[in-house]
Amino acid sequence: MTPDELKIVRRAYAMQIAAAVRVVDARVEKAFAEVPREDFLGPGPWPIFRMRKAYVQTPTANPVYLYTDDVVGILPERRINNGQPSLHAFLLSQAALKAGEHVVHVGAGAGYYSAIIANLVGASGTVTAIEFEPELAARATANLAPYQNTSVVHGDGSAAAFDPADVIYVNAGATRPATIWLDRLKDGGRLILPLTTDLGFANSNWSNMHLRGAVFLITRRGDEFQAQWISPVAIFPCEGMRDEHSEKALAAAFESGEHRRVTRLYRTDDLPEAQCWLRAPGWCLAYA
Repeated sequence: MTPDELKIVRRAYAMQIAAAVRVVDARVEKAFAEVPREDFLGPGPWPIFRMRKAYVQTPTANPVYLYTDDVVGILPERRINNGQPSLHAFLLSQAALKAGEHVVHVGAGAGYYSAIIANLVGASGTVTAIEFEPELAARATANLAPYQNTSVVHGDGSAAAFDPADVIYVNAGATRPATIWLDRLKDGGRLILPLTTDLGFANSNWSNMHLRGAVFLITRRGDEFQAQWISPVAIFPCEGMRDEHSEKALAAAFESGEHRRVTRLYRTDDLPEAQCWLRAPGWCLAYA
């Protein structure tokens, strides 16, 4: 396949994944059309996660096989993947990235979605890509070298220092928001926060995914944090952000089925229980 032919395939892929999740931001579609996925996934053939059970190798190393709405293994022996493109397209559209903003990408993997973000914020913006796994951090550093507005940090995304951010895009399942994510979010900033139970990934009953994980859009307004449920999710656990008390509270909260009613995140646990969807030591998600 020639480079020009692959550009046509990439454009069709971008259109299809944007349409699948009703993304109307043309900038998101454009970013997916312009960033070559094959540049971030190593040499083919590639392991594609099929039927939510096992990996199936692509027939050849032709990159056309990467331009489907599929999960691709980057450390398949550990079930660490380059996630589903349509989900990322949707979440990035919800984050409403703007040119010139600083975005912190927690759980950057091999860097593909960090590159999408870099495209969205443009040359005037900056991306801090944080990855815990040393092998993936090294791959992301190499893969993102052409993106001059992007830097890679090898470390724990719940503790690594970073400059104040307009957007924090978390790509791993936490049981609570990290203190630094809330502290370093600018006024008007947006946090994409996946919260998952211990059954939220490897042992999940996929038909009940909505009872195991949820993505919340957290928006800072001064000292207050607005919260909105935006998607169910099954995602790899976030190293450093799994605590027992919050996980138990989260599992109980999901059983209530009231996550769509959440409107606020509080950095305290002294609200009345009836006001809260989830209340755990030091924080809660509440209906008002």
